[in-house]
Amino acid sequence: MNFALILFLLLVITGVLWVIDRFFARRNRAPGAPAPWWVEYGASFFPVILIVFGLRSFVVEPFKIPSGSMIPTLLVGDFILVNKWTYGIRLPVVNKKLIEVNQPQRGEVMVFRYPADPSMDYIKRVVGLPGDRVEYIDKRLTINGEAVPLAEAGSYLHPDRLYYSPQFSEKLGETEHSILIERDAPPFLSQVMNFPQRENCTYTSGGVRCTVPDGHYFVMGDNRDASSDSRMWGFVPDENIVGRAFFIWFNFNDLERIGRFH
Repeated sequence: MNFALILFLLLVITGVLWVIDRFFARRNRAPGAPAPWWVEYGASFFPVILIVFGLRSFVVEPFKIPSGSMIPTLLVGDFILVNKWTYGIRLPVVNKKLIEVNQPQRGEVMVFRYPADPSMDYIKRVVGLPGDRVEYIDKRLTINGEAVPLAEAGSYLHPDRLYYSPQFSEKLGETEHSILIERDAPPFLSQVMNFPQRENCTYTSGGVRCTVPDGHYFVMGDNRDASSDSRMWGFVPDENIVGRAFFIWFNFNDLERIGRFH
């Protein structure tokens, strides 16, 4: 469901009704006469929808985490906020960039339209920037020939399934974060799609090597062995970017998570 498009259509409809009432119909009503139903249920909602549309399109947008691909950073059921302007001011619905602000940086958590189906929103961590050589071989991440710093960080207990996963601390750019790597999971990648510019990637029994094309980004989930990401379906074009995730504002199952994540 394209909620942005639905909200835009509601904005247009209520806006037209508001204009008709404000500049035409209101002048012809008798003093003290009640407003017609289309004003009560249509035009009166226009200011509210305008504010919601403006905030959601240009300031922040709420999302709910649907899967465990970003565990332990983000859990299923987390409600998060996404900064809509940090990567540039974009036209709503069509997502065309109007004003350049900042570019995504390694380590940032980004929401974007899934390249294989732009009607779906995905959330992953930015790993590779345009021009980067990204390697994920035998579960070890290397960027431009340099291994990304990685240190063991104990075990992570999955609260919903009650089992432990090996946890590591990884540093991408200026961002240090936790990731999960299952030692028993095979390093080779299955279900690799025939994505655009796949010729930039080489697959082996140990993993994948890719050169990120201009205007694209390589993203991965923090739950490395349970994430469908750029390793399988390719690069994220700049025009698919929605914004940077930065804040957990609610979780029905764990109120202590409110306010976490940056």
